Amino acid sequence: MLTVVILTKNEEANLPRCLAAIPERYPIVVVDSGSTDDTVAIAKSRGCGIYTNPWPGFAEQRNFAIRQCNISTAWILFVDADEIYPQTFYDWFESGMAESDSIDVVMVPSILYLRGKRLNHAPGYPIYHPRLVRRETAGFVRNHTGHGEAVMNTCRIGYSAIPYEHYFYHGEIIEWMHKHVDKAAQEVQLQPTAGAVMTRRGRLSVLWGRSWLRILARFLYHFILRSGFRDGFAGLEFALMFTWYEAAIYLQAKAGIQAR
Repeated sequence: MLTVVILTKNEEANLPRCLAAIPERYPIVVVDSGSTDDTVAIAKSRGCGIYTNPWPGFAEQRNFAIRQCNISTAWILFVDADEIYPQTFYDWFESGMAESDSIDVVMVPSILYLRGKRLNHAPGYPIYHPRLVRRETAGFVRNHTGHGEAVMNTCRIGYSAIPYEHYFYHGEIIEWMHKHVDKAAQEVQLQPTAGAVMTRRGRLSVLWGRSWLRILARFLYHFILRSGFRDGFAGLEFALMFTWYEAAIYLQAKAGIQAR
């Protein structure tokens, strides 16, 4: 009925809690891209199927899982190691979604947690991601940013009202900045993928281009327009982090730096 797929690399700190929240009746496949910690051992202890593939990007790694990991269930749920899906989501899936033949991809909303604090305003909800997919008809392509994923517009799209929890940041600022410098390089040129589903945010991002005004707009969006100030210091921290990220993209664009 459903296989859960987790993409990993050095996720020993996050993986145990992620696995504990997945009902034992579902098979789990872990696609690892070169962990040097205990990630694979933790996955094996839960009985997960383990596959390895050097990191090619989110879209390509998800396609690898769909096509090359011997998954036979009709549906696949992609869960990142720092994410928790509530029991109500699985109940919703089993109550009728599992038998649906009119949807290929379900867009699932997320709730972000910064240092363990739930952000109720700053991120700008709803934020949807294509996470529940029909194995035989769904596939991923890179989205307009170059590092994220989208699904083809031939897929029939549905939406879930039940969000998952994304514990995306625990205070490791230097590690986070290093990671996002690389992501910023991939976003220097915004290029929509032909035939891919684009969100409203994606369309607005492409429309804005790479103007320096995006840096100021990013802070105002998260902290003022979306009332990030109501999240207290965590809201300010979130707004500053992603304003820095926007500046990193702009400066790399001005320097002519692009991801290889």
